[in-house]
Amino acid sequence: MAAQAWNRIHIAQCLGERGGGRSPAEEFGPLATKFQRRLIVGVGSASLVAVGANFAGITTFLLGFSPQTARNLKLDVLYPIAGYSRCFDPKEGFEFIYPANWVGDQTVLYRATKRREIERSLDPPPLNPRPRSSVNEPLVAFGPPGSTGELNVSLIVSPVAQDFSIEAFGGADEVGEAVIRSITGSGQRPDVKGTLVKSSLREDLVRNVKYYEIEFRVESPSFRRHNVSVCCARGGRLFTLNAQAPESAWPRFKSDFYTIADSFTLLST
Repeated sequence: MAAQAWNRIHIAQCLGERGGGRSPAEEFGPLATKFQRRLIVGVGSASLVAVGANFAGITTFLLGFSPQTARNLKLDVLYPIAGYSRCFDPKEGFEFIYPANWVGDQTVLYRATKRREIERSLDPPPLNPRPRSSVNEPLVAFGPPGSTGELNVSLIVSPVAQDFSIEAFGGADEVGEAVIRSITGSGQRPDVKGTLVKSSLREDLVRNVKYYEIEFRVESPSFRRHNVSVCCARGGRLFTLNAQAPESAWPRFKSDFYTIADSFTLLST
C-alpha cells in the first residue's frame, strides 16, 4: 500500500511539473483539436481530388443535379453530364454533345493527326503534291466502341462561296429534298432511295445562324439507314452534322439523335 501511494504521489508530481497542475485532458486538448483540424482538411483535400479526377463517377453524379448549368459552363467537355459528353472545337467554331459511351473514330483521328503533322512540318512542300480528294472527309466522328461505322455521328465542313446561302434552296422541306438528291445522285443511282421524314428550321438570332434540321431514310438492296442531319453556313463554310443508324436500331437511338441535333451550335466569331 505504501508503495502504491508513493507511485501515485510521484506520478502526480511529474504531471504537475510538466503541465503546471493541469489534468491530462487539459494538457492534450490543444493537440486533439489540431489533429481534428488536420483530419478535416485531409478529408476535404481527398474529396477535392476525388471530384477533380471524377473518381468512381463522383463528379458526374454531382453535376447531374444541375445538368443545364453544368453544360452552360462547358463542364461536359471534361466530365460526362446526364449521359452526354461535349465535342468543343473553338478553332473550327462549333460544338455539340454526343453519348458519353461513344468514342472518337480512329480513322478520322489518325487522318486529323497526319494533317496537323504536315501543317507543323518544317520540311519544304513536295514539288509535285498530290491533288486533294474532292470527297470531303469528316472533321470529327464518334460512335460506339467496336462499331463498324453504320452507327455514328460525324461533322463535315466544306468550303463554299462567301455569298452561299442555304435559304436559296427554299424552305426547310426544300432543303431536305436537296440533301436527299445529293445523296442519291439526283436519280443517277436508282438502287439508292431517299425519303424525307421531316424537316425544320432553328434560328439563332444572337449569332445570326439558321440551322436546318432534317430527318430522312436512305435504303438500297444492301442497307437501310435512318439519318438526322443539321446544315448551316457561315463565312464561306458549310457545316453538315449527320447522325446515322441502321433502321433496325433507330428506335433505340432516336432520342440520342434528336439531342445531338438540337445541341449543334456554331460558336460566336
